[in-house]
Amino acid sequence: MKDNFDVAKLTKTKKPKKVNSRNKGHSFERKIATMLNNKFDTKEFSRSPGSGAFATTHNIPDHLKIYGDLITPKDFKFCIECKKGYNKENIYSLFNKRSELWKFIDQCEKDSKQCNKEPLIIFQQDRQKILAIVRSNTFNIDIKKIDLTRKSNKEYNNYSMYLLEDLLLNDDIWI
Repeated sequence: MKDNFDVAKLTKTKKPKKVNSRNKGHSFERKIATMLNNKFDTKEFSRSPGSGAFATTHNIPDHLKIYGDLITPKDFKFCIECKKGYNKENIYSLFNKRSELWKFIDQCEKDSKQCNKEPLIIFQQDRQKILAIVRSNTFNIDIKKIDLTRKSNKEYNNYSMYLLEDLLLNDDIWI
């Protein structure tokens, strides 16, 4: 009996389409801006031109500089850095002080100091819930969180990680 089956044809699957990480990040920033606009009943949250890099890469006057990934209302106390994807990062990355997660925190810390606001990192891995990372003393609320500590330059930096959806349910913490 002759074998007429080509196993290669039967097992051949199409390669998944490559995702443009830049577009993925931009759509995540728009999603977060929309969530915050809905939460605070405003239209003032929007993506920064150049996703936050604009203020640090262009020589513009201080009063026109925009820090972070989102433009926020004038009285909003946070500088927001949004990160989407990064599936190589996981809970164990928090034990590696050179991980991308800590680089995100460092970037947001730097921007928040320049604009005199509190850092807020909003992070989501693919198909997971959205997380928010802030300095540990930012919120005084009793909800689920993970405390993070990192020693750098002879000082300890303390942060807390929350589910963003839990934070958005608490109205008084944003003022």
